[in-house]
Amino acid sequence: MSPEPAAAQRVREPVLEVRGITVRFGGVAALTDVSLAVSPGQVTGLIGPNGAGKTTLFNVISGLQRPDHGRVSIDGRDVTDLGPHRRARLGLARTFQRLELFGTLSASDNVRVGIESGNRRQRAAVLGALATDGQSAAVALLERVGVGAVANDPVGALPTGSARLVELARALSIDPRVLLLDEPCSGLDDNETGQLGTLLRDLATEGRAVVLVEHDMDVVLKVCDLVHVLDFGEVIASGTPAEIKAAPAVQAAYLGAELPDVVTPAAPSPATPGPAAPVDGATR
Repeated sequence: MSPEPAAAQRVREPVLEVRGITVRFGGVAALTDVSLAVSPGQVTGLIGPNGAGKTTLFNVISGLQRPDHGRVSIDGRDVTDLGPHRRARLGLARTFQRLELFGTLSASDNVRVGIESGNRRQRAAVLGALATDGQSAAVALLERVGVGAVANDPVGALPTGSARLVELARALSIDPRVLLLDEPCSGLDDNETGQLGTLLRDLATEGRAVVLVEHDMDVVLKVCDLVHVLDFGEVIASGTPAEIKAAPAVQAAYLGAELPDVVTPAAPSPATPGPAAPVDGATR
C-alpha cells in the first residue's frame, strides 16, 4: 500500500471505464447510455439529485446489477459478466449508502474478513505494508481512517458515522485500485468530514482511483479533480469542479440552488486528468 513509483504515475490510462450503460426497471429507464472513464491518481465525483441513478451506476460497476446494454472494463478487461467477488479480486472495492457490515462482529473483525477475502497479492500488500498479521493490520487500517479507538467494539453499537469509517477501512483491506464510495460523509461531523477529505486525497496520491457519490457539495468541490453530473439517468455535464459549478444544466438540476464556492484541493493529485466529455449546458 505504498505510493506508486514515479514512472507508474506518468502513465494515466483509465483503470475503470463504463461505456453506453443502460438499465431499465420495467418501463422506467434508471440509466441511459452512461459513459465515463476513471483514472488512477484522481478523485472523481458523481453527483445528482435523488433518483438520478448514482447508486444504480455503482451497482452496475460493482457487479450487483447487470446492465441491459453497455459494458464495464477494469484495466481494459471487460468485466461486465463477472460477479462482485471476481471484480474485488481485480482491485475494485466499494462502500454502501446503507451500511453493509457484520453488526455482531467487532470493527477489527469486520476488517479482517476483508483482508482474508482478498487474493494472495492483496493480502501480501496489506500485511506487508501495515503489519505481520491480520489482526494488527486491521487495527492499522481502522487507525488510518480515524476509528482505531473502536477496534474492539461491536459494529452494531457504533454511531453511523463511525460505522461508515469502519466500512471504508474494510474496503481498503483488499488494497483496491478502484474505490467506490457511496455517501461516505453521511453521519460524519464537520471535523470527521474534513479528515475524510484529506484521506481521499491521500488515497488518490497513492495511485488509486477514488469515485465518490456525495450530496455534500462542499466536499465534492474541494476534493474532486473531475465531476460527472447525473440527472434522470443521463450524464448532463462533466468537468472540473469550477466548470461544474458554472454549468447552467447543473444549476437547473439542483433547482437553481447556489452551489458553494470552489476551493482548490489542499493536496493536488499528481494525475493528469483523463479524457472526459466537455461540460455541456444543453438540457436533455
